[in-house]
Amino acid sequence: MRNSVREYRERADMSQAELAAAVDVSRQTINAIERDRYDPSLELAFELTGHFDCRIEDLFDPYPDDGNGE
Repeated sequence: MRNSVREYRERADMSQAELAAAVDVSRQTINAIERDRYDPSLELAFELTGHFDCRIEDLFDPYPDDGNGE
């Protein structure tokens, strides 16, 4: 799953530590998500989208190759 967490975080001029504190996880968790080494729980995904005021589809793409799973 591809994600845009880093792009949204950088647009918000936030460090990984600041974002982690805002959504109550460790900086290492944010780093792992941004590096596509960890898929967040649904609860954390909603926390992130709530923080950035965006849709989950804007932040996470489960079909990074072509957008429709084919």
